[in-house]
Amino acid sequence: MRQLGIAGTWVHEPKVFTDARGGFHEWFRGGEFAAATGRDLRLAQANHSVSVRGTVRGVHFADVPPGQAKYVTCVRGAVLDVVVDVRVGSPTFGTWEAVRLDDVDHSALFVSEGLGHAFMALTDDATVVYLCSEGYAPEREHAIDPLDPALDLPWPAGARRLLSDKDAQAPTLAQARERGMLPSYEDCLALYRAQGAGRD
Repeated sequence: MRQLGIAGTWVHEPKVFTDARGGFHEWFRGGEFAAATGRDLRLAQANHSVSVRGTVRGVHFADVPPGQAKYVTCVRGAVLDVVVDVRVGSPTFGTWEAVRLDDVDHSALFVSEGLGHAFMALTDDATVVYLCSEGYAPEREHAIDPLDPALDLPWPAGARRLLSDKDAQAPTLAQARERGMLPSYEDCLALYRAQGAGRD
């Protein structure tokens, strides 16, 4: 696994084996994951979404604690997956990392608790599956406007953008900070440390 520039994010780039029958790859390996991240992935929920080209889902995050970590891959088509650091006090607050996930390279992205997550479908029927460390709890879930000009997320120019009503009405990052919606970097670090200690 390769760590990205925002602390708490890693990309898994598996070796894909192909022959006349098709292909095979390991999209998650617990030992490799634990060695890279210093924690085990607690599985509480698994999600599956299918999106038409241009669909934007996110930027979503949950209150910390407990937050919701995600391990994401695209099993059909392609998406541009984006992580946004919304942790107040983080050295990389307000920055983003983007990774293409598709059914060719079969990369997967791990997003730690407290980070914002979004993706845009680059193809029709883009199918994304993700493993979650906590179940969905509407009262703890929040969103940031994925078209916030201050974030300037790298959505392809000229592409149509289809958003849910919730995402279209979400506050900007600055507004969310003013309203006290964002997680604290210190709270996130404490959670990460506790999870790492749980492996001893």
